[in-house]
Amino acid sequence: MKFDEYKISPEVKRSLEEQGFKKPTDIQYRAIPNILNGEDVLAIAQTGTGKTAAFAIPILHLMTLARNEKGVKVVVMVPTHELAIQITEVFHELGKYTKVKTLGIFGGVDQAPQIKQLKHGVDIVIATPGRLFDLVSQGHLVLSNIQILVLDEADLMLDLGFYKDIRDLLRFLPRFRQTLFFSATINEKIKKMAYSIVRNPIRIQISPKDPVSKNVTHSVMSVNMDDKRYFLERLVKENQDSKILVFVRTKVRAERVFQAMERVGITSLTMHSGKEQQDRLAVMNDFKSGAFKILIATDVSSRGVDIPNVDYVVNYDLPDIAENYVHRVGRTGRGTNKGIAVSFCAPEERLLLEQIEGFMDKKVNVFEIGKSEYADTLASTEEVNTNWKQLIREAESEAAKRKKKNKK
Repeated sequence: MKFDEYKISPEVKRSLEEQGFKKPTDIQYRAIPNILNGEDVLAIAQTGTGKTAAFAIPILHLMTLARNEKGVKVVVMVPTHELAIQITEVFHELGKYTKVKTLGIFGGVDQAPQIKQLKHGVDIVIATPGRLFDLVSQGHLVLSNIQILVLDEADLMLDLGFYKDIRDLLRFLPRFRQTLFFSATINEKIKKMAYSIVRNPIRIQISPKDPVSKNVTHSVMSVNMDDKRYFLERLVKENQDSKILVFVRTKVRAERVFQAMERVGITSLTMHSGKEQQDRLAVMNDFKSGAFKILIATDVSSRGVDIPNVDYVVNYDLPDIAENYVHRVGRTGRGTNKGIAVSFCAPEERLLLEQIEGFMDKKVNVFEIGKSEYADTLASTEEVNTNWKQLIREAESEAAKRKKKNKK
């Protein structure tokens, strides 16, 4: 079935055609008709499967039919600022030929412009919990007319401790509404929460055998923790025209890797929770546009965020949570594009690698590094304070030559 066969508004179809949407993905094919029919939906699908469009397309159509009804009619709750911005952009793009108004509200920025837009009239709000409750408590956002509630990336929301916020939100919403619950994974905690807020939901689960996209080639190499920066330096310099997203475990690590790259003449950006929201927005825009080719980030950027044309994902540190590996490498190889994911695994991270392989139920391909190649990587760095490694290598080479000469 093609999108032009769906019973959705011509304005939405026009946007879909402009953006090259021809046939729905599996999650879109199974979710859209049920949402259009007013059913509650519990959808489980991995990253990169088109989840956002699966609920944005039918919601925009339904809102074109409800234009005469005043007030905010849809709330989409998400866990991070970046995801709120991205989903808002999707709604704007798909709904640009409609009169449906969408607003993203999140913290870290001045709330005055958000309040101003709410006063002028908004149909759909994409929100993070903190700012949502701020505006509700101040009386700027009224939720009594909500027709549809969407919880997106619900598994991450629970990890970040938003369960109480979700329960509190329900107190402000009409009892009879449509609820859409989207998550990358399902466990007992998520299942219990989901079934407590939906009514006889249609359950949709898209679970490919291999959760990593077929468009992504991924491998792991054994690298000592203190040597990772030299291998990152080499990878970047051998792929200077590539867009590279580097994941580290903490914001402190992000800044240290940034400084290490700076010492060898590599310009990069960092993205983590320690940055102000305006800075995070600027960083994401610079990386998306290609103004900067290297972004060093914590897992704040691994979930849901669609960054175009990422050539390489580098797991500088393996993630503490196994499923985050899938979300990280899902930042490359999106759509029809090909991507490469490379992981540096130190001896002390072996257990994390085993957990990742257990989660995916398959081994990650091992890229073998010979002793000579490993030594060459360390010796070739431009970092001034490691010149001693080059000197040692040269001394060892000279000693070997002398030993060979003496044997003769």
